[in-house]
Amino acid sequence: MSLSQNQITLVQSSFAKVAPNVDAVAAIFYDRLFTLDPSLRSMFKADITEQGRKLMQIIAFAVHSLTDLESLAPHVQALGQRHVAYGVTQAHYQTVGSALIWTLQQGLGTDFTLDVQDAWVAVYTLLVATATENAYSAEPV
Repeated sequence: MSLSQNQITLVQSSFAKVAPNVDAVAAIFYDRLFTLDPSLRSMFKADITEQGRKLMQIIAFAVHSLTDLESLAPHVQALGQRHVAYGVTQAHYQTVGSALIWTLQQGLGTDFTLDVQDAWVAVYTLLVATATENAYSAEPV
């Protein structure tokens, strides 16, 4: 799977609109994540505000690196490996994706068009595929 220049532009420009509100966006995301799956709360031992800032930094790095997927891939793969160690399952990625899209919809309001949604889904799908490509290879199918 690859991304079109239009998808990259839509993701980067829409992220730029929510990025200035790091703490609020992260709080909305985690609130939605824990609403969708309360069992995930126990996976977060650290201060959730600080965790939210780290999340937003990672998203910002990925969004700004979309024009160079080859260089981004090793970082995403390493992130996937770390998440296996944290107890993240492949099923959790669906919940995270739902929380992310919902959060963007809340943050962007009327700027969250179908094209923006489709672009974010494409990016998230690509990143998850990259993160999980080899991360779960030792798990029984």
